[in-house]
Amino acid sequence: MKKIFSLLVILVAFGASVFAVNQNKYNVFYQLNNTTTFNSLVSYLDVDNDQANDLKSMFSITENKLKSASEINSDSYSERAMFYNLVNAKSILSEDQYRKYLIMINESTYNDNVTLLALNDK
Repeated sequence: MKKIFSLLVILVAFGASVFAVNQNKYNVFYQLNNTTTFNSLVSYLDVDNDQANDLKSMFSITENKLKSASEINSDSYSERAMFYNLVNAKSILSEDQYRKYLIMINESTYNDNVTLLALNDK
């Protein structure tokens, strides 16, 4: 009986780890709220003060949404938080700024945040 119970516990633990939300995909969105990264991004995108304030607010909301998604371990909520960020960024930024933003997000997501580190050096 103990062996069956132990096996069941191991299977449940393994299953939970397999279905856990992969937060690495969303790390870039957590870093956007970092002061140094934010200032570098504002400079890189060449946004005005109103846009910068709107972005700062949006990044805070995105981070809160991602934290909530992580707490309930929901990949779909994490994706919704990401889409929230992208849709709102598109409404805040000009077409050229948004294109630069998407390039930075994509490169950072797929290259282990190399772009964000490069932005911090400027």
